[in-house]
Amino acid sequence: MTLGRYRWVLAAVSAALLWWGAAGSPATAATPDPSSIVVKDFMFVPVSLTVKAGSTVTWANMDDEPHTVVSDTGLFRSGSMDTNESFAFKFDKPGTYHFTCSIHPRMVGTIVVQ
Repeated sequence: MTLGRYRWVLAAVSAALLWWGAAGSPATAATPDPSSIVVKDFMFVPVSLTVKAGSTVTWANMDDEPHTVVSDTGLFRSGSMDTNESFAFKFDKPGTYHFTCSIHPRMVGTIVVQ
């Protein structure tokens, strides 16, 4: 193998390894954060989330409109979240917690803490 061809093969293998390392395994790349809710298309996804006591849930606004996250009991309340902004809350006690977007009240969701 000539030196030029060796360098080309080495560069191709290095690029492939870098890409594979950055991409991770397909199972890892497809697994969403189990304590995360995405706000998109005027919906909370997932609408219902079950977590263990002590978990922190993060809501991330991926919509083109501002949204809020407000507990129906007043336990937590985000400010207005613009696109790509987020809000997090730690759930210490077991129970069922309902929330809505105060700007768009038809957007509702539930956190179940075990």
